Amino acid sequence: LGNGCSVCAVKGGKSVDTSMGLTPLEGLVMGQRSGDLDPSLISFLAEKLQVSAEEVTLILNKKSGLLGLSGLSEDMRLLLGEKENTRAQMAIEIFCYRLAKYIASYIVPLGRLDALIFTGGIGENAEPIRQKVVAYLAPFNPKVLVIPTNEELVIAKDAASIVRGKR
Repeated sequence: LGNGCSVCAVKGGKSVDTSMGLTPLEGLVMGQRSGDLDPSLISFLAEKLQVSAEEVTLILNKKSGLLGLSGLSEDMRLLLGEKENTRAQMAIEIFCYRLAKYIASYIVPLGRLDALIFTGGIGENAEPIRQKVVAYLAPFNPKVLVIPTNEELVIAKDAASIVRGKR
């Protein structure tokens, strides 16, 4: 969870489902991306705003999500500091609700919810977000882990493995 967000269901060490689709627009609410929405919304907004479908797609990818909901910022740190701003608080609530809803939907392919693993800038550093999501999922009593992300190290190790011919 960061400016881009995704969730993955893992069973037996293998991914069985993910929130990402053909494009990163599918899935969770993100910093600037809307996440899942009704496909008819594109033509509705194009007509309502008198813009092309391409412009609506740009809006959904660059001017929506936390930024569009809050009318303030895509930065969760800033939104968390805006205690009196109702739009900022609404954006946080929608973000947490949609995240918890996605996670809960993965109980079907998993059969149960053993653990929640939070990573990324928001996942690692935004304790209020973790608390809200865990509260939604409390009936399933998952173990909660926070694991620091080091994407650069993973990329470097994978690249070294490829160079050595081990992949």
